Amino acid sequence: MGAIGCSCEPGVAVGARVRNGGTRMRILIIEDNPKMAGAIQRGLTDHGYAADMCHTGHEGEDLGATQPYDLIVLDLMLPDRDGVEVCRNLRRRCVATPVLMLTALSTTEDKVAGLDAGADDYLAKPFEFEELLARIRALLRRGEASEGRLITCEDLELDLYSRRAKRGDAEFELSNKEFALLEYLMRNPNRVLSRTQIAEKVWDMNFEPGSNVIDVYVSSLRKKLDYEFETPLIHTIKGAGYRFGVLN
Repeated sequence: MGAIGCSCEPGVAVGARVRNGGTRMRILIIEDNPKMAGAIQRGLTDHGYAADMCHTGHEGEDLGATQPYDLIVLDLMLPDRDGVEVCRNLRRRCVATPVLMLTALSTTEDKVAGLDAGADDYLAKPFEFEELLARIRALLRRGEASEGRLITCEDLELDLYSRRAKRGDAEFELSNKEFALLEYLMRNPNRVLSRTQIAEKVWDMNFEPGSNVIDVYVSSLRKKLDYEFETPLIHTIKGAGYRFGVLN
């Protein structure tokens, strides 16, 4: 990757670039073709990610620099500025979010230009959605310790492959949103997570702040995972949010 000068100034928003141990699941799609952007968004949502989309480089750069995204899918050919410029500007603004660049141009020169601008990976169109998913998973794992198939806490197991939960001898099927919410809670044990933090990681930018949807999904998880067991794992912290784990 080519060297990009970076001198962060006070007040620059870096969003998800500052990790706090939370799971990664919020993705920004910058793609000028509404049909393709919508298809990618639907596919990612079906696989448990929160995905936002926009259609111009200007808007994409602004969102990428100010919102807590964990990965950016960036089209090279945009109507107002190309993806290379967007990526280079994000890196100059100290945004270290992984960038997966999409383009119909597949020459070596095009790939080098994108990578030198700060992109982390490159996928030529047309592509199979499963390959896009695999590259996203690889980028989200990059730089992190390798993990196995299961996340465990006390007697609860979450299978990252089958997307099912098991507690004791009982197994539970989870909806996509239940899975994403439970994964986030289990990756942040014994931390009080506010509704705002949960919304930023599990929902997209269309989330209504006044909605009770988070409480509804927490209640749904409790019915599946807590009510039939002696030790509850999901706790409401009045006025603050939720905490996952065994209370001392």
